[in-house]
Amino acid sequence: MTTIPLSHPDRTDTGFRPLKAWHHFRKLIADKEDTEQVFHIIEALRDRRFEKATQAFFATPEGQKQLAERPYLPAMLDNHDALRKLPEGSVGRTYVDFMEREGLTAQGLVDEFDKFRRGQPRYNDMLELYGNRLRDTHDLFHILTGYGRDALGEQCVLAFSYSQNPSWGTLFIAWAGAREIRKGFGNRYPIYAAVREGQRIGRAAQPIAHQDIAALLAEPLDVARARLGIAEPATYKQVHAMMRADGIDPYDLLGQKAAEAATPPQLAKAA
Repeated sequence: MTTIPLSHPDRTDTGFRPLKAWHHFRKLIADKEDTEQVFHIIEALRDRRFEKATQAFFATPEGQKQLAERPYLPAMLDNHDALRKLPEGSVGRTYVDFMEREGLTAQGLVDEFDKFRRGQPRYNDMLELYGNRLRDTHDLFHILTGYGRDALGEQCVLAFSYSQNPSWGTLFIAWAGAREIRKGFGNRYPIYAAVREGQRIGRAAQPIAHQDIAALLAEPLDVARARLGIAEPATYKQVHAMMRADGIDPYDLLGQKAAEAATPPQLAKAA
């Protein structure tokens, strides 16, 4: 096994830059699909806890295995033909359904990260390997927690992620995003309570990114959730039920679907 450093000696500390994080958050709010902005925010608010989390992972048997083998997770996660051979109700089958329904790929997240890293050096150290692992397993967090890709679901899964892998960046996006959602509703729905619940669930659960991903994909989803100690996101589901009772689509809080439906086909095509 080739030994690599925890942190490459050429790495430089870019410092704690909250104003930069806010700048990129405003861009993310303008386009929630602009995932590159998430990486900018996390980088701008990174602290020493990331090093500690990296050390903790590579001290585990699974971490040592990953260090020796260096598998490329997106290749496994994007092999939908292979994952579809897993049993119905498994994590892998549910993951494929989710990714295809949402039009996502694991490689797509890598491509967004590459846009963020454009022109910057690669270090091939443990920090880079662990950061890649967190990136590549993000959509598995959605599957295992039950949080969707709606606006609130994204904030809750980031709050869960914060408790699993502490990062001021993920916590900032979770709470700032929740504040944006709450602006239009006031106290009408327990938005903040849902995000706090995400933190609690993440804190009580085993670290998802530390799992043997191939084995996890083959597990029945309900068994995996129970084994990892991932509780039901009751408050998040309550918010969804309350919104739907009020005639609000929680997956369309910005009214995008209605706007598209009202746009003449020829204008939509031109756009």
